[in-house]
Amino acid sequence: MLKKRIIATLTVLDGIVVQSIGFKKYLPVGRPSVAVEFLNKWGIDEIVLTDISARRNQKNPSYETYKALSSKCYVPLAIGGGITSIEQIRCLLNSGADKVCINSYAIEHPEFITEAAEIFGDQCIIVAIDCQLGKDGNYYVFNHLTRRLTEILAIDWAKEAAKNGAGELFINSVDQDGAGTGFDIELNRMISDIVGIPVIACGGVGKPDHFLDVMTKTNVAAAAAGNYFHFTEHSVNTTKSYLKDKGVNVRLETFASYINNGISENNRLKKLDDEYLEHLLYEKILKEII
Repeated sequence: MLKKRIIATLTVLDGIVVQSIGFKKYLPVGRPSVAVEFLNKWGIDEIVLTDISARRNQKNPSYETYKALSSKCYVPLAIGGGITSIEQIRCLLNSGADKVCINSYAIEHPEFITEAAEIFGDQCIIVAIDCQLGKDGNYYVFNHLTRRLTEILAIDWAKEAAKNGAGELFINSVDQDGAGTGFDIELNRMISDIVGIPVIACGGVGKPDHFLDVMTKTNVAAAAAGNYFHFTEHSVNTTKSYLKDKGVNVRLETFASYINNGISENNRLKKLDDEYLEHLLYEKILKEII
């Protein structure tokens, strides 16, 4: 059985990693290079970096920046934002990206997915879909450029993107973004049940239980978070240990596994009992008898 992946998302605005809240408010976090370095040390499975200002500013991806980032990244790195041509994908892959993530341009030009997959292989083509619940109870594609809901049903676009050659779908819930109340289970269940390619769930993580919910109640292949990983040290390790204890098949490859340590609701390590801690601190040496 394939292991479930834990993915970190880095939302970049004008060169700075930001905390996204409802696709409306962005709070500065820090430099992408620092975030990549720490996520690597904490045992993340993959990183998805999206420059949300690239398409708006109509600029090419910063290839030199991504080349420097990839040199410090020892896990698969997917890069998105402002991708509108095959040449840009080629340059990104040559700069060290393992995958690319396309969003709004794919909606405008669905054939672009097929062309990219045929040239580079579908394993490195991720189609990101920003979804929002409409007043009629259906999920629709959200256009982050215009900040408006389209008339495209999310499930229809997911099926079309998969049919056109996408290797994976990155499903981002606008309603849950930055809320910390959990993934949109219904959205991710609906899409992961009907497409025949891996689905990455994103949006809404606030505690380890939220990863457990989406991984046990839907068929997603991976769960992603941004804000959640930024503000808790060793959050990747502790989350994986929590999931492993609950029976979820995840990778544990870091020295600090925290298995059986106990994780609190706010993803902090629980204090071990005093007797155990004392044993770690002091080892009694009996007096030698001659």
